[in-house]
Amino acid sequence: MAYVMPQGAPFRRGKFLWELAMNVASDPATPQNGDRELCIAVGSGSGDAFRPLFRMATGSPLLAHAIMRREIEMAVVNPSALLTQAYRGVGFFKEKLPLRVVAVYPSWDRFAFLFHRRTGVKSLKDVRDRKLPLRISLRQDPTHASRIFIDQALSYYGFGLDDLESWGGTLVKSVRPADAIRMNPIRDGELDAIWDEGLSGWFAPSMRNGFDPIDIEPDHFDYLATLGWRKASIPVGLWDMTYEHWCIDFSGWPLYAHESLPDDIAYRVAASVEMRKDHISWEEDYTGPEQLFMDTEATPFDAPLHPGAQKFLDELRARAPAG
Repeated sequence: MAYVMPQGAPFRRGKFLWELAMNVASDPATPQNGDRELCIAVGSGSGDAFRPLFRMATGSPLLAHAIMRREIEMAVVNPSALLTQAYRGVGFFKEKLPLRVVAVYPSWDRFAFLFHRRTGVKSLKDVRDRKLPLRISLRQDPTHASRIFIDQALSYYGFGLDDLESWGGTLVKSVRPADAIRMNPIRDGELDAIWDEGLSGWFAPSMRNGFDPIDIEPDHFDYLATLGWRKASIPVGLWDMTYEHWCIDFSGWPLYAHESLPDDIAYRVAASVEMRKDHISWEEDYTGPEQLFMDTEATPFDAPLHPGAQKFLDELRARAPAG
């Protein structure tokens, strides 16, 4: 089945608005917790009020509550583990939310705790027991997924970032994984630890400047698994690794909705993955439309697939050539 770029005035007007909004939202001068996200509405503007068919937004994990309040119909979260927490009612969420996956954008990533070798730190328990005054590079926005994970990981040992600062530690806050606020101190030997995801830009340079990732103890892994965090590895040969390192999976950008979202809407959105596949900006982890509805390394998910999305997946598989 062949698909072509939409034509006509409605498409040109929508694309015009998209580009203007995207330019404003992507302003590099905007802080991480500023006006950087988009909410896209599809509906009818033929009367004196816009009547949305559905609204989709990017933003923090807390948008799950906006879905529950019916302020939006779908949202994207990164990584998939935070949707798992909302679905299970654990960790960042205090009750189970009836959410369903519509599609998962493929994005393979990991979270790692790195310490400079001079610290002698081998585990997070060491940090607690020794009360070290560490200079730690992490994300600026306290609602960022990496900060949520850090808080949950440290809580297992009964301490938090406030405790680290009370011991004389310093939080060196970075807007992006590999910005100059992090990379220059790595080079100049001014950091003791780096705790973050988005490893491709900073992990290997850190290894070359005296840092190593620390192991997470088995009981700690077990605890984190109850919160929806999956155990995953950084394989030998990737980012200067000479051994396999086990850490936390930070993959997947699921688009999710309330379970009551009409099947036909979920179906139309899911089908758009195939129709628009040549016009979507994919990461190198993308292998094809079917991947977005399957649990893979780049598209992990533990919440159920929405029935409308499942219907599209079944049709997609039925059309696939045999063998």
